[in-house]
Amino acid sequence: PHWSGSVGAQLRKELAASGRARLYGILFDTDSAKLKPESLPTLDEVVKLLAAEPSWSLLIEGHTDSTSTAAHNQALSEQRAGAVKDYLAGKGVAASRLGTAGFGSSRPVADNATELGRSQNRRVELVKK
Repeated sequence: PHWSGSVGAQLRKELAASGRARLYGILFDTDSAKLKPESLPTLDEVVKLLAAEPSWSLLIEGHTDSTSTAAHNQALSEQRAGAVKDYLAGKGVAASRLGTAGFGSSRPVADNATELGRSQNRRVELVKK
């Protein structure tokens, strides 16, 4: 799609400027670490970005909303970060350049009382190491 280049450019800009970028295009099946197919174009942009920036290593952070227990959300966020790492590594990114961390619902960016807020809290963030 024509927007894919702008996604990569925006990611590069955010990571270069602040060292952190949110990837809201990464979607999973409900209560699962299985990536939805619509996530793949965004992840492919991350692959291209890392190919263009060979000195960069990334920490992949998984975040959930507050639905379910803290322990469940913690495990799910770790599994989701791992699924993103596995996809990127499967596309040729050296696994040594990729770390993972799960934060469950401990770092919300929106109100978990609304569906919109919960959807914003379910996210993957990239942090330049």
